[in-house]
Amino acid sequence: MSISGDEVDGEQVKLSRAIQKQTGRTFYFATLFLPKRVRRRTHVLYAFFRICDEVVDDYSSEDDVDEKRRELDALRRGALGREETDEPVVKAFNEVRKENSIPDVEVEEFVDAMKTDLTKSRYESFEELRGYMRGSASAVGNMMVCIMDVDNYETAKPHAERLGEAFQMTNFIRDVREDAEKRGRVYFPQETLRKHGVSDDDVLSLKPTGGFRDAVRDELERTGELYREGVEGIRLLPEDCRFPVLLASVMYAEHHRLIRAQGYDVLSSEPSLGTARKLFVYARTRLSWARSKDPEAVFDKVSAVGDEKRTTRMERLKERVASPFGSDTKRSD
Repeated sequence: MSISGDEVDGEQVKLSRAIQKQTGRTFYFATLFLPKRVRRRTHVLYAFFRICDEVVDDYSSEDDVDEKRRELDALRRGALGREETDEPVVKAFNEVRKENSIPDVEVEEFVDAMKTDLTKSRYESFEELRGYMRGSASAVGNMMVCIMDVDNYETAKPHAERLGEAFQMTNFIRDVREDAEKRGRVYFPQETLRKHGVSDDDVLSLKPTGGFRDAVRDELERTGELYREGVEGIRLLPEDCRFPVLLASVMYAEHHRLIRAQGYDVLSSEPSLGTARKLFVYARTRLSWARSKDPEAVFDKVSAVGDEKRTTRMERLKERVASPFGSDTKRSD
């Protein structure tokens, strides 16, 4: 089987595409604009990620932990070609991994992060959470860089890691209700919650207190910085991959606009991008891209992160102007 060529195992790719379409609608939409050579590989990678994720999410008691670890280790061995597997998506992933020289360490880190979810549901600080995201997010970004055939992997890698973290943080903020309600997990750093007087019980009982909304605001601001660092690296990608990755970044960040619109309350309801909104975001991004092929400039112009940055700048300017001692009010007589 050759994932990079025109002749591929159609059933394996078709299954992978179906898994991505069903479980990752926002990313799937952006994936449609990738060149065919990368799009097929992306379907396979994403399907493998989802299979591992489902293993983690589909357990009901501590008694299941050892069994789930064994399942993940089996998926790891199949994905790394260390043993034969009957799982079509895992077979396809192994082929993509070999053909695109994906480092084994990225697969190892990803599976290890999935295993962490079996026993860990709280993170004291953002740095501790970032350690988890090294596998759950950064490794994913690095694998995507590999299948795009970048000229300099090591140069593009840090930006891919930041963008992976940004997507993951958006997911954590958007899905906080689902994670708390269905899995008892709280991915928000405990130090952020304490800073605003929020307890785990507040989150688990889905209480959108004022403090919780402030915590969401803080994490959105932090995530915005990750987006900006990640988008800086889009210019390092092959030309036919730049717009799709930019579009994915703008679309994921669009959740921030929805979150702000509902007063930072992601506990009462989960923000979701409908088809009409996705098409609007696509059209706006495509039009801006047609005028300028500068990823950073386009992202700053059309994304919710860019909008948030401008809003913050205006708020600070108003504060300085309003202050009787502000530098903007000085004048010479």
